[in-house]
Amino acid sequence: MSVTQRRTRKAAAVALVAAVALSAAACSKKDESGGTTADGKIKLVVDSFGEFGYDELIKTYMASHPNITIEQRKTTKLDDYKPALVKYLAAGTGAGDVVALEEGIINEFKAQPDNWVDLKQYVGDLSADYLSWKYDAGKTADGSKLLGLPTDVGGLAMCYRNDLFKKAGLPTDRDEVSKLWPTWDKFIEVGKDYKAKTGKALIDSVTTEFSAIMTQLGEPLFYDRQNNVVAGTSQSVKGAWDKAVQMIEISSKTATWSDDWSAGFKKDTFAVVACPSWMLGIIETNSGPDNKGKWDVAAVPGGGGNWGGSWLSVPTQSKNPKEAAELAAFLTNADSQVAAFKAKGPLPSNLKALDNPDFQAYKNPYFSDAPVGAIFGAGAKTLQPVYLGPKHAAIKERAFEPALQSIEQGKVAPDKAWTTALAEAEKQAK
Repeated sequence: MSVTQRRTRKAAAVALVAAVALSAAACSKKDESGGTTADGKIKLVVDSFGEFGYDELIKTYMASHPNITIEQRKTTKLDDYKPALVKYLAAGTGAGDVVALEEGIINEFKAQPDNWVDLKQYVGDLSADYLSWKYDAGKTADGSKLLGLPTDVGGLAMCYRNDLFKKAGLPTDRDEVSKLWPTWDKFIEVGKDYKAKTGKALIDSVTTEFSAIMTQLGEPLFYDRQNNVVAGTSQSVKGAWDKAVQMIEISSKTATWSDDWSAGFKKDTFAVVACPSWMLGIIETNSGPDNKGKWDVAAVPGGGGNWGGSWLSVPTQSKNPKEAAELAAFLTNADSQVAAFKAKGPLPSNLKALDNPDFQAYKNPYFSDAPVGAIFGAGAKTLQPVYLGPKHAAIKERAFEPALQSIEQGKVAPDKAWTTALAEAEKQAK
């Protein structure tokens, strides 16, 4: 999952202090990062961000492994998660025994393979179990080491509030809603109509649509496959940027992942969110139980796309690498991926999970019993990988998203913001 907000200087300072404090705490209490408990059990720590759907799975694993106790450390925001992990790795202590690596940051971490356990030595070759491109992306550049086991992929849809659509006189049936926006231009028209009828914005922020559209348009994005920064000449980046700028008039201008964004789900600040499968759990968490049945899932404009997805890795600093690797294998096996999908929405990358009838038939009760297994699973095996490059996340989150937000806030003209984004992209790449 990719994320950054344009912060005030004070907020940035607070975030930095929090990250340093988190790292210091981990370094001062080494047993928190695994090892053994007071009663002699093996302790494993799982670090993740967002919603992976592991709560019940971890309980199941501990029940069948009475000699192991597992602690989850969840971080809400990826832009808090990554700096802390960087500090843990630099310090040689503090990281979880199993850590999640999102698609935008895994290439950067793979550049230091000595920090990571070769999972094959503990769980063998599992390549036949997963989408081949997803499994291969967890390997080192030369393919000699497997540093991450695949969790999910990021099939796209649009999540919408059917009650707010009804108030606006728009269709509420998911098939009819899908017909409203076969293209992004049609989507913008719906947004204008919604705003005219309600006085409110249709979408949260244009940065989510920017991320979705880029993946639909395909390579190259910020990098070519030789790791040259090509953001300034990429038709996918410019195409997504131009379309995002057009959407500003239908945006609530609420920075994604901010506190205002989280609160906006309950305040009806927006009615539609670009919705990779992993976003389902985040929407449910932010919206709360009172909004159950008010959300639904429709098709994404412009056809399919693949935004997001992660891997589970084991740092070499783990005191129990064998047990950690076996836990990672359990959390990413077919049955576990189906259970995680039903719990929080991450779309399986395990081939048996995608073929599982329980997955295919699953309807999400929070999202008006939307057949999310069918919606997200239909094109899962045909999803195409997009090469992201070593500093993809930093370029998107620190160059392009802040630039788009500056346009949303009326601070900078689009042309100047584009120039600023390109300059910052080059800086981040270095």
